[in-house]
Amino acid sequence: MTGYESPAPAVPLAELAARIGDVVDAGAFPDDPPLVYVPSPRPVARLGFALEPAPDLAAWVDAQHLDALFLHRPWGVEDAGLPPDIGTLASHAAFDHRLTIGANPGLLFALEMHDVRPLGGGADGAPGMVGSIGMAEPAAWIARFEAMFGGVEEVVQGDAAPIRRIAAVGAMTDALVREAAALGADLYLTGQIRHPARPALAETRMAAVAIGHRRIEEYGLRLLADALASAFPGRLSTVFHP
Repeated sequence: MTGYESPAPAVPLAELAARIGDVVDAGAFPDDPPLVYVPSPRPVARLGFALEPAPDLAAWVDAQHLDALFLHRPWGVEDAGLPPDIGTLASHAAFDHRLTIGANPGLLFALEMHDVRPLGGGADGAPGMVGSIGMAEPAAWIARFEAMFGGVEEVVQGDAAPIRRIAAVGAMTDALVREAAALGADLYLTGQIRHPARPALAETRMAAVAIGHRRIEEYGLRLLADALASAFPGRLSTVFHP
């Protein structure tokens, strides 16, 4: 006879918020929306992830039997027609800083970077980092980015081959491109290639890859979901808005 095992308990919304705060270093961004954006006493076994309140949000929450949501841009969720016991978690600037392209520990690990230097400011406030990676031809790195992020938006060819150091930066300015070059970067990885920085790319002969704003945010959602699933094993299922 097999003994009965009760289901693992769901996670209180406040515990999820605390873990998210640790992952994104929420205390460094006092102007961000509160981590618990819409409170609820309902424990969470199924958590939905979306970038913002889509028109079909309420229908999706119902169809997926969700207990709560995480929204990167939560503004307007109060008018989305959700049941009153569906809580909402949120992070905006802190999420961008720690979970997209920039000073992102998960990205550092995924790219196997070492000899890492902050770019654009102090270690905590830097918009990015420069680090050494396993040497490969530019085409191999572009293929790797496509696999990681689900595609790329734009590629600017540079002169370096193979690529030895990468700058991963959440912004692109003339000054940041030149600073990356001074730190030995062969390739500048970012969300969007900004026109004012193109002359600096041409002068430094650095390659650049733009992933696309939405792709990098969706990558951040996946990193956050993985972190929460690891923090609450067997207690939390995660679902992504299509």
